[in-house]
Amino acid sequence: FVGVLMFQVLKCIIKSMVFNVPCANCHYVSIQNTYMKDKFLIKIETWHKPDMGNQENVHGLDEKTWGNVEVVNIDIADKNSISSKDYKADQDPSIFKSEKTGRGPLGPDWKSELPNNPNCPHMCAYKLVTVEFKWLGLQNRIENYIQKVEKRLFTHFHRQLFCSIDKWIDLTMDDIRRMEEETKKELDEMRKNDEVKGMGADD
Repeated sequence: FVGVLMFQVLKCIIKSMVFNVPCANCHYVSIQNTYMKDKFLIKIETWHKPDMGNQENVHGLDEKTWGNVEVVNIDIADKNSISSKDYKADQDPSIFKSEKTGRGPLGPDWKSELPNNPNCPHMCAYKLVTVEFKWLGLQNRIENYIQKVEKRLFTHFHRQLFCSIDKWIDLTMDDIRRMEEETKKELDEMRKNDEVKGMGADD
């Protein structure tokens, strides 16, 4: 399953590992369950490429594995990609206009127009997600549910990311690393002390 995705699960049984490789534009996340051990896994491997998502198999999978991959393209400007109850005008790339960069709004043909604009850099995040839930009678149902949740979350996230560009465009890498560390500490504290929170496939 290749797409843009993420999943939030019960805080009391999850171990999460995140690795960044800045020189390779690579990001790796692995989530495991301490109860199910090797029978439960969500693994997300990301490559960032300066293109419009037209490359195949950027993760270098073998032919058999690649043959089982489902490719899911997410268009952040497509209102049909989210439900009406999820829609927020201030997070709509099809109407947002950046004051600092002049980017936006994204029209219906933005993906074909953008490569021809030398003044507007662009990037595609290629997400390779491996989901395993090895529990007899529940495997297919749970794995399919996780995929739906992941797609919904990452669709929301990247719409929000584009529409908040004026807040982060001037940040340095040091600023970003500092914010990442602060966010990690906040999330760790929430997992320890707060009630379980998250988003379902269609709630």
